[in-house]
Parts: sequence; structure tokens; C-alpha cells
Amino acid sequence: MHDELLIEKTAAVTSLTLNRPGKANALDAALVEALAIAVGAAHRDGTRLLVIRGNGRNFCAGFDFSDVEDESEGDLLLRFTRIELLLQSVCHAPFATLALAQGKSFGAGVDLVLACGSRIAAPDAQFRMPGLKFGLQLGTRRLAARIGGDAARALLSTSKTFDAEEALHKGFLHRVAAPADWAALVAGATADAQQLSPAAAARLFGATVADTRAVDLADLVRSASEPGLKERIREYRKG
Repeated sequence: MHDELLIEKTAAVTSLTLNRPGKANALDAALVEALAIAVGAAHRDGTRLLVIRGNGRNFCAGFDFSDVEDESEGDLLLRFTRIELLLQSVCHAPFATLALAQGKSFGAGVDLVLACGSRIAAPDAQFRMPGLKFGLQLGTRRLAARIGGDAARALLSTSKTFDAEEALHKGFLHRVAAPADWAALVAGATADAQQLSPAAAARLFGATVADTRAVDLADLVRSASEPGLKERIREYRKG
């Protein structure tokens, strides 16, 4: 088990906990790789419900920019690509997926919540998706599928912060609940996830989640490949 990712597995449930609380669970390359491996394993091991949560005060601060000055633009492109492939693996899983979010979530951390079929947050949760501020297109169609095109444009054009109640109103979240209630909600989700056979569940998820993986990946790569990525990130972080 990777120290940055805590994995708990029962017969039906795989629970993944982002474990970089000192970095607000920011997604460095090692954590993304560990998540990709764990989600890939869940696709093969009989998992019926995948639960993703974050350790500490915040769910996930998104892409870890701490070493960005030491990386080439090619390195950054690969890291963003790996994140998109991880999000696709979650979004198109043949089983139920549940995100439990508290505190602040930014960028790719919000996309990780968004990729899950069910999304629950604590009353203190806040979300912000600033990627387009430095020209990166990540998760746009997934957001539009969840909350509608007009609402997605309004959020992404301003990169405004929105709280749990607004997220619930927009359809970004399914429920707002205190962390003390999460165990009961996971138990209910576990029971619901086993109502259908694995094959029937896989058919259901396949038929009800639009498959835009190829164009989403192409959009991400195109936006990240435009010259000056590091400078755009630098200017965004200064602002």
C-alpha cells in the first residue's frame, strides 16, 4: 500500500483515502499513479462500490504545483494526461462510485469528485475549478453533463468558488451531510450497489454515462501542449 493512498477492501467495497493531509491531499505524480493502480484493480476484483475520500481538513487541492519549476512542459503534459486517464477510469467504472468531500477542493480535486456517480459533501465543503485560467481544459464535458452547459460555462468562465449548498442546488452534489453521517450513507450505498448483478450494473453504467473519453483526452492534450504552459501556470499562481 502506498503511504499517500490508504486502501481498504471488503468483498464489495473498495475505499480509497487520499493521504497527504499536510499538502491538502494535492495530486503529485506518485498519488495519481497509486490511484490509477487502485482503481484499475477495482475494475478486476469484484468491487461493487468504490469510495473516494480525503484525509484531514480538505478533500483535495488538485494538481500539486510544488515542483512545477523543476519539470519540463513535457513532464507536465504527461502528469495532466495521467490525471485525465484516472478520471476516465473512475467515471466509466462498471460499478457504483461515491465521493465524500470536506473542506476545500480545487481543480483536479473537484474533477475527482465530479467523476464519481454519487457525490456527498460536508456542509463546510467549497469547490473551485480554475484550470482555464491557465488555459487547461480538464473535465469540461463531465461538468456540463452533471450541471448543464449554461451552469458549467458560468462556473468555468469565472472560476468562482461555490459552496456545498450551491453545489447541491446545481446538481453537482447529491447530498450535503456531516462526516458523522457518512458511515451510514456508505452502508446504504453499498446495499444499493448490489441490487443488480455485476453484469447488469456494468450494462447500466455503460448505457447511462456518455462516452466522450477520446475527445476529452484530445482537448486536454491540445490545451496543455500549447506553447508557454509553464509561464501560464506561473502567472496564474502569482495572481
